[in-house]
Amino acid sequence: MTSDFRGWVMVMKATLTPRAAVEASTGIAVLAVLAAGPLFLTDYWVSTILTETFIFGIAGASLIFLFSYGGMISLAQTALMGIAGYVVGNLVSHGGVGGESKGLRLGWDPTVVFFVSIAITVGIGMLLGAVAARSLGIYFLMLTLTYGVIAYYFFSQVIQFGGFSPIAGIDRYPPAFIGSVLGHPDKLYYIAFGTALAVYALIRYIVRTPFGITLQGIRDDPLRMSSLGYNVVLHRTLAFGFAAFLASLAGVLYVWWQGQIAPGDVYLGSTINLLVMAVIGGVLRIEGAWIGALAFIVIDTYVRDQAVPGLGLGGTLFGGTFNTIIGVIFLAIVLVSPDGLMGVWEKLLGLVFRRRGGPTTPAVASLAEQPEAAPGA
Repeated sequence: MTSDFRGWVMVMKATLTPRAAVEASTGIAVLAVLAAGPLFLTDYWVSTILTETFIFGIAGASLIFLFSYGGMISLAQTALMGIAGYVVGNLVSHGGVGGESKGLRLGWDPTVVFFVSIAITVGIGMLLGAVAARSLGIYFLMLTLTYGVIAYYFFSQVIQFGGFSPIAGIDRYPPAFIGSVLGHPDKLYYIAFGTALAVYALIRYIVRTPFGITLQGIRDDPLRMSSLGYNVVLHRTLAFGFAAFLASLAGVLYVWWQGQIAPGDVYLGSTINLLVMAVIGGVLRIEGAWIGALAFIVIDTYVRDQAVPGLGLGGTLFGGTFNTIIGVIFLAIVLVSPDGLMGVWEKLLGLVFRRRGGPTTPAVASLAEQPEAAPGA
């Protein structure tokens, strides 16, 4: 009993080190600013930049979860996000006068559709994960990329589900427990913000459960974990299904925010954009999903229409100024900090606390340096 109490005290000391306190206070401050955002930010920042950041951050978090804790680089998250969006669009839209002309137009109850879209996406994710879970490394990457390509061609060529043009007007049919989001940008902002917080907390909880710890062991040495009696394929499949659940939430929020869904939303370019967001933010910490999404969206918003002399050479050589600048930033971050912007943050904290002397107790120091920054946290 005494030893347990001492161990608890040591853990509490480790979590209350100055470095941990700075991170915690910074996080609380950021959350407070975001919670009060609609009171002082412009409507454009609230309804467009930050709401989109929350949504794509959720999708990026599903990708980072698979990579950091499962050792799986998935390029199927955008496809799963699109599947959820297409299910919503096909099931809630109405035909006839004043209705949409694309998709199945079944006119189901939006609340039922919300749960059905998540269930279908998770089911498809489990099926795709069961196939891909038997592969590793580059083979897993290519399989998940194939899933994305299949999703794009399916939704663009099967006209019964929408065809090449978008299914529009989806934001007119939100679930009853949410209410109308048209003309209420703050409502969708807080819904996306709350969902992002819930996703972050859920991932932090999952990775500390026996399942999450086992998944990290499989990431580090699948052969040894298999020899110890753990079902490697099952754990990887369940992880992929959980990531599909997160992607489905992002997909549903996305169609409520954008009001439509089109094949371009699951195209290869969108897949690469999500991957770039994750890498820019940092793929070793869950927070990097939202940091990278914000950086990418801000650059996309304020740089896309800017001309940098000589950088794009008329937009013919490098694909335009935006793509060039994103490429330069991506390269710079990879060279300076392979762990992305969250890696830069950790280096700055490390530099500050080394100058101040840092933790003096080795056990406390080792615990304080473990967080999500290391995938095994």
